[in-house]
Amino acid sequence: MADTLAPVSPLQGWEHKISALPESVRLSEEPFVAMVDLRIDAPAAAAPVCGVDLPTVSSTFARSGDTTVIWLGPNEWLVTDTFRTGRALEAELRAAVAPHGGAAVDVSAQRTTLRLRGAHARDVLAKGCSLDLHPNVFTAGSAAQTTLARAGIVLLALDDTGTDHRILVRSSFARYLTDWLLDAAIEFSLDNR
Repeated sequence: MADTLAPVSPLQGWEHKISALPESVRLSEEPFVAMVDLRIDAPAAAAPVCGVDLPTVSSTFARSGDTTVIWLGPNEWLVTDTFRTGRALEAELRAAVAPHGGAAVDVSAQRTTLRLRGAHARDVLAKGCSLDLHPNVFTAGSAAQTTLARAGIVLLALDDTGTDHRILVRSSFARYLTDWLLDAAIEFSLDNR
């Protein structure tokens, strides 16, 4: 039997840097989230696998348990899952959508997931993102493909107060973006001394 490679987080070894942030800006990685790119013209076919209707309104996402479905385009979604593996999620989605001309591709290794929380989370994001992130505009359930500090990301608003966001970033940019976020949060560390 051949040896297999164990998955390694792109931010392995960064825990000590990340943990130094104040309560007003908490950053953590949610590694190894399964991600499947889904394309289909009949989104109802994938709903039973996802446990939720796929969002059909642009720049939104829907959640059910461990599964999040993010609208990326008129017939494209990113399905994430914290329980199933990328292979298993891809297989289930492919079986559901193939009869309807759809496609599902495991892209789990492409990105890692960061979670940015705290009273100053929105302030940190605003330093490098041109979107209007005010909670009246970027409400819970909002999603956007945008740039943060020149890195392409998918940004999700998890609450209506602007204090909880999920950031999906390409694995190759994870260290750069984390370093940028840590630097952008320095002023809030100084406020708490």
